Amino acid sequence: MTETKAERIYRRRWWTLAVLSLSLLIVTIDNTIVNVALPTLQGELSSTWSELQWIVDAYILVFAALLMTMGSLGDRLGRAHLLRAGLFIFGASSIGASFADSAVQLTAARAAMGVGGAMIFPATLAIITNVFPVNERGKALGAWGAVVGAGIALGPILGGVLIEYTNWSWIFLINVPIVAVTLVLGRFFVPNSREANPRRQDVPGTLLSGAMLGVLVFGLIKGGEWGWSDPSVIGLIVGGVTCGIAFVAWERHTSHPMMDMWLFRNPRFSSGIGTVTLLILCQMGTIFALTQYMQAVLGYSALETGIRFIPFAFGQVIGASQSHRFVNRFGTNRVIFGAFMGFAAVAIGSSFWQSDTSFLIIGPMFFFWAFCMGSIMPSCSEAILGAVPMQRAGVGSATNSAAVQVGAAIGVASLGSILSTVYSSSIKSAVAALPAETGHMARDSIGEALGVASTLNEIAGDTLASAARESFMDGWQVMVFVTAGIAIATGFIMLRLMPPRHLTPQQLEHAGIQPELWEMKPDNIESFNRE
Repeated sequence: MTETKAERIYRRRWWTLAVLSLSLLIVTIDNTIVNVALPTLQGELSSTWSELQWIVDAYILVFAALLMTMGSLGDRLGRAHLLRAGLFIFGASSIGASFADSAVQLTAARAAMGVGGAMIFPATLAIITNVFPVNERGKALGAWGAVVGAGIALGPILGGVLIEYTNWSWIFLINVPIVAVTLVLGRFFVPNSREANPRRQDVPGTLLSGAMLGVLVFGLIKGGEWGWSDPSVIGLIVGGVTCGIAFVAWERHTSHPMMDMWLFRNPRFSSGIGTVTLLILCQMGTIFALTQYMQAVLGYSALETGIRFIPFAFGQVIGASQSHRFVNRFGTNRVIFGAFMGFAAVAIGSSFWQSDTSFLIIGPMFFFWAFCMGSIMPSCSEAILGAVPMQRAGVGSATNSAAVQVGAAIGVASLGSILSTVYSSSIKSAVAALPAETGHMARDSIGEALGVASTLNEIAGDTLASAARESFMDGWQVMVFVTAGIAIATGFIMLRLMPPRHLTPQQLEHAGIQPELWEMKPDNIESFNRE
């Protein structure tokens, strides 16, 4: 009997997942690969600290601002088409970044990479949701979550190796062959799907969602630099929240919304979004501080720092790949609760680290920390996407992706600000005797303090360097206690609010949701793909 197109798509579904994972890997790696290269970029491009921040932030800012828009566009035009366009833009802008000879050019190229990333990230989730039936979706999303976690952890590893043995341009050029292979394989293994009856483009919703995410994330990013009491920061955050309120009001009013507000009536969707945001907040804030701890406090090189993230990468992959088994046995809420409690336990344990703590102690904690975080992400993604109609998978995955980026921005900005504030206060007495300008530099960051220490005589330099490291550890201790508190609170809240399984038709109707809109029948293979 001749194989139908839908049957062929179903048979190739694991190949589809492999290609999508490759697409996803380069996007997530670029969230962290630049971090270990910042000292090199500062020297090569003669960049100021503010310019270095923009090199990192431009990618996140554009990525976050366009996610909702790109998810909706994929639903209308076709997710595989959007994925291929995003890969092309990402590859081309990576080439541009590798040839940049100034911080401004590199920042512009990173912004263009953010456009490509915003097209790729939600498309991968939406295609997975359409290709895999419900009974296999948890396993597929576990693999997806493993790739997300591995990409975040592999960024410092790959960046350290490339900086050590090549030059900084290869942290961008490495994307090009991966993009080329993915584009070729995607033609054969990634089927296109779109909304069956596309709605009219929601232009006001598109503009408001972009403004909401862009302005809010920009305000959160700059809060750590300018201070949270700065009128500009307050104005940006208030502006972002105002755009968000206007977005919700418009989406409730219009007849063709970009996002159906009734999705938030489903507690698995709303709880999942909240959990993802807080998880990534803790994760990215911690990784941001960890790279400073390893390089500035323990004195590791970029390569040595990257190598020490290997246990972290393994923990993420193993935790994510096994999450569907845990969910099937214990329920989503208990898995989230247990993982956050484990995360909190390691965070509290890490508060005892010192400026000379052996990696024999840090390494196993790294692994368990990442294992807990890796167990949460796919569990939440499965809950979120299972609460979205398949024809609206692009918007659902974009919402999930937006939660990731907003969580990352909040984590780096807020937890980084906590660490910086405590550090600055703790080192104040040690720099009191220095000239005003030099003392201000030393109080700004541990990197600046070590730079100042290298210009002093041996005794004074060693004293300042030691004070800087101890002050950093004071900030680290406060920061990890904050993350532990967030993890414990989130775990208990989600244990109560997150339903352990998908809601029954009766429960959906009780929440005011039409079951036929919420989930398509898993045994209808024709529903998995529409050209």
